[in-house]
Amino acid sequence: MDNIQWYPGHMTKTKRMLAAQMGIIDVVIELLDARVPLSSRNPDIDTLAKDKKRVLVLNKADLADEKVTALWEEYFKKQGFFALSVNATENDKAKSGKAKLISVLKKIMSEKVERQKQRGRINSPIRAMIVGIPNVGKSTFINQLAGRASAIAADKPGVTRGRQWIKVGGEFDLMDTPGVLWPKFDDPLVGLRLACTGAVSDNVFDKITLVTHLLEIFISIDPAILEKRYKISVAESDNLLEAIGNARGFKMKGGVIDSERTAITVLDEFRGGKLGRISLETVTK
Repeated sequence: MDNIQWYPGHMTKTKRMLAAQMGIIDVVIELLDARVPLSSRNPDIDTLAKDKKRVLVLNKADLADEKVTALWEEYFKKQGFFALSVNATENDKAKSGKAKLISVLKKIMSEKVERQKQRGRINSPIRAMIVGIPNVGKSTFINQLAGRASAIAADKPGVTRGRQWIKVGGEFDLMDTPGVLWPKFDDPLVGLRLACTGAVSDNVFDKITLVTHLLEIFISIDPAILEKRYKISVAESDNLLEAIGNARGFKMKGGVIDSERTAITVLDEFRGGKLGRISLETVTK
């Protein structure tokens, strides 16, 4: 598969904006996709926020393997980061992610808050910047934190275009920022995994080729993922995409399998969690 590259011009502008605003920020919160925690970490953030306290939030944890996510949390904590997993969706009424994050932020910033109190600055809010790649769920997470629709949320990359401040109670000011990738994926598998999760625009790659690779990942994890969902036999299928299309009745004139429709269906069902809780990356891979 060709090395997927996607770096719209506005991302260069976003990177400059992040660098310019970093001086007024107390802590940087980086949202990751729990299904691909390593691939969804923008290496530019390590450079931009090297002197800041850092929190890594593994979002969309309900779509990832719970045991694998727990291992990733431990992995990042051993590297010196604060790490937690959340499921930031509009349907999460419990807002468990909000409670987790606020608890961590208070712990991180306790010394600074105490110094401010000694100087008489009791109500000075902590400023946090939320960063992450496109379509990782930043806007939905911010809305959950703020308790209202403060940020525009959409299930596609590149919606948030400029920075905006959102107040969370009287303690925190959150700066939302546009999702930003980095100019070159050195490992082609990174581009592949990001394309599978929707971080890269669907318009820049061939879906049939992408899903063929995605099916290979499923088989390496557990063939039953496909057999249970699509009622096929992996061992007896020479072409899995065609087997799935045939099982779903996706046929064109002459009985030819509609591979494009099949690929789109598999991709949508993976992204929507209909194939189960699947992590495309493990700590050892």
